[in-house]
Amino acid sequence: MTQTATAPEARTQAENLDLLADVAVNVGLGLRPGQELVMTSSLDSVTLARRITEHAYRAGASLVTTLFNDEESALLRYRHAPDASFDYAAKWLYDGMAAAFKSGAARLAIAGTNPALLSSEDPYKVGRANRAVSQAYRPALNLITRHEINWTIVAGATPAWAAAVFPDNAPDEALTKLWEAIFTTTRIRTADPVSAWQTHDAELQKHAAFMNAKRYYALHYRGPGTDFRLGLADDHEWLGGGTTAGNGVYCIPNMPTEEIFSAPHKDRADGTVTATKPLSHQGTMIEGIQVRFENGRIVDAHATRGQEVLEKLIDTDEGARRLGEVALVPHSSPIAQSGLVFFNTLFDENAASHIALGQSYSSCLRDGDKLPAEELAARGANDSLIHVDWMIGSAELDIDGIAASGAAEPLMRGGEWAVTV
Repeated sequence: MTQTATAPEARTQAENLDLLADVAVNVGLGLRPGQELVMTSSLDSVTLARRITEHAYRAGASLVTTLFNDEESALLRYRHAPDASFDYAAKWLYDGMAAAFKSGAARLAIAGTNPALLSSEDPYKVGRANRAVSQAYRPALNLITRHEINWTIVAGATPAWAAAVFPDNAPDEALTKLWEAIFTTTRIRTADPVSAWQTHDAELQKHAAFMNAKRYYALHYRGPGTDFRLGLADDHEWLGGGTTAGNGVYCIPNMPTEEIFSAPHKDRADGTVTATKPLSHQGTMIEGIQVRFENGRIVDAHATRGQEVLEKLIDTDEGARRLGEVALVPHSSPIAQSGLVFFNTLFDENAASHIALGQSYSSCLRDGDKLPAEELAARGANDSLIHVDWMIGSAELDIDGIAASGAAEPLMRGGEWAVTV
């Protein structure tokens, strides 16, 4: 692990970047000697990718393979590719990733794309391209959602992303501010980031244990534009912070993370729920989301921006209209208190309680990673090509835990925990 005697406020950009890479590999990923690493990154995050590569090899990685994406090249497809192109994805590439994971490789993603990259493109083509990728990526995604491998996601600041978060600042200043926000919310700006993560992880585990002891049948949400009852899957389990993957490696999948999460029942969602933050999805922006559920399924969906993209998203398959994750996040989380909208799900989902359309995590059901698909479905787990989180929490949201008897107990009030653990 990297050691630095420099006080947090006196560290240089290079020192903070090195600490972030170190924590990503050794705390987030928990990389083991002899293990391969498959990493994805944008070209703009190449510096962070190189630092992570160095720390991975120092930790004993047998091989680090990084797949870089170029946003400008992605735009060229929409400008010049034939129409049939948008029904294709590099299946051979995603099959290779799945094969790597099956052979024991770890997965690390560096997030930080332009949140509005495709907002001006044909939403029909965007929807088709996203569907093609979802289908091709499914074998690899299954290994991730079943937590069969150790994986994590970290963020790298990029010029386009920084401009979206800090539109009133000059480009260099915006980039510096975004890096500072990343370092702060990932606990790099502490005296000992490793200890800070261990303490935070333990706190999240306490809240998950409390919820598992309660065994609520459902949650009831009330807030502006929201009156929503969400049933929980049979034999659901709450998780938070780190988890031991199927390969025996302890990892913290998201950095930052402020959530505890579980599996809702795919057939037990009823009422209206309104998003409290915009959703950046595959380079497009969806804002002002409000949907109505009946018997677990979205029957009415509206957005003030990105309506067509939202419609294409929930039409991906039958499971795309149902929920695969429910997560609780206090409004006092460092990300919420920053006052920033990151236009990036890795951050914004950890600023607010949220739900996710699509695929469930089998690890959120008791012994779920050992169960066949039909048994997971019988317990209420959802199946889909997508998994898309969107935020519904705020300082005005109240949540009750509903027992199997129907009795309601205060769980969160004004966006904060109403219970002591």
